[in-house]
Amino acid sequence: MKEKIIANLNIAFEAVVANRTRSFLTALGIIFGVAAVIAMLAIGNGAQQEILNQIKLVGVNNIVIEPVVEQKEENLQQQGNGKKEKKKFSPGLTLADAESIKEIIPGIEAVSPEIILETYVIRNGIRRSAKLVGVDPSYFNLSAFELNEGEMFIEEHQKIGSRVCIIGKSVKARFFPNTDPVGKMIKVGPHWLQVIGVLKERIYSQKSLDNLGLRDFNMDIYTPVQTVLVNYKNRAALTQAQLKKANARNGDENANSQDQGSTNYHQIDKLTVQVSESDNLNATAEIISRMLKRRHYEKVDFEVTIPELLLKQQQKTKNIFNIVLGAIAGISLLVGGIGIMNIMLASVMERIKEIGLRLSLGAKKSDVVLQFLLEAVMISISGGIIGVILGIIFAYLVASFAEIPTIVSGISIVISFGVAATVGLIFGIAPARKAANQDPITSLRYE
Repeated sequence: MKEKIIANLNIAFEAVVANRTRSFLTALGIIFGVAAVIAMLAIGNGAQQEILNQIKLVGVNNIVIEPVVEQKEENLQQQGNGKKEKKKFSPGLTLADAESIKEIIPGIEAVSPEIILETYVIRNGIRRSAKLVGVDPSYFNLSAFELNEGEMFIEEHQKIGSRVCIIGKSVKARFFPNTDPVGKMIKVGPHWLQVIGVLKERIYSQKSLDNLGLRDFNMDIYTPVQTVLVNYKNRAALTQAQLKKANARNGDENANSQDQGSTNYHQIDKLTVQVSESDNLNATAEIISRMLKRRHYEKVDFEVTIPELLLKQQQKTKNIFNIVLGAIAGISLLVGGIGIMNIMLASVMERIKEIGLRLSLGAKKSDVVLQFLLEAVMISISGGIIGVILGIIFAYLVASFAEIPTIVSGISIVISFGVAATVGLIFGIAPARKAANQDPITSLRYE
């Protein structure tokens, strides 16, 4: 049986090589079909990995609350009628809001406030702009940060507002290139802070940063929230200048509300809430929104978003798009299979005398079936190999020029190659059976 298969394989190979131009044109449908499948799966895998990376950046099961700083606004119609609508006062997003959410709402894993200040860093005569981020010790777990060296903040640091900080990897590279920064001092704005830790580098694409509205965390300097409020800035605290300004405008009932509308009066810049169960994300976000609205005296000066759900919706949309593209690529394989069948049927008509000669010399019908079946499979497998190479090249070109992440997986190559071989086998059966059913005498007389 083995010798029989090898003999028929040699005959099939000689027939394919003898008509190599026709065989190549026959295989084109398979080539582009396989290439399209591999390229589409690579784009889909790249998109999925990008979504997973973005979810890791924003944290799992997180709800993000950000303040909305309103601009000065007047209703012209009301102004023309001589009536002014009194603007509602709100204390803004504060640490008290964070404490209330943690204490009152069930199913909350952690709550982490953030205060972000634009400042500068000075060390060894080098000055560079940077962001000082006041955070809670739970912030690093919520945002999936890992420590490279040193130690994290402790509750004592937070309680007394210690002048300590944790720096990003890029800050270390810029200001401590040849020395261990842990225990060293660095001047951030007008104050000196002691470095107690260095975060591991976070690698992400610029597209991920743009999509999520994130910054380059590697250039950030982190300090306890209380340290920022005590030593740097507390927007919730009234200053002497603000009190004088309020007294000067004592006769204008809308003065304070107008000032509040045009400046950032929020004590914190971001509030991240982690929910224990992902199924409760929407319900918890709704409760938080209602609670904050009540605490802010019915003024909606905040925005509640669920990054993970938004990213999953984006992933779902991309998956649908990939399915459509995959279906189109599958149609290409189907068309390629039909092309193989058509050419093989034409080949049977051209080689009727050859078939008749083989049958008259003692070849069995199974030998003829095997010969033409092997020819069809050989063409499809050759097309599959070329298609795999072409698909990998397409994926690389898409990643290089279109800046779309692509990941070519081994399973996509196996699937596409297997489909190509199966197409050749299925669509080669009909021509092979037609060839085997030829009458030897009639075939020998065929002109």
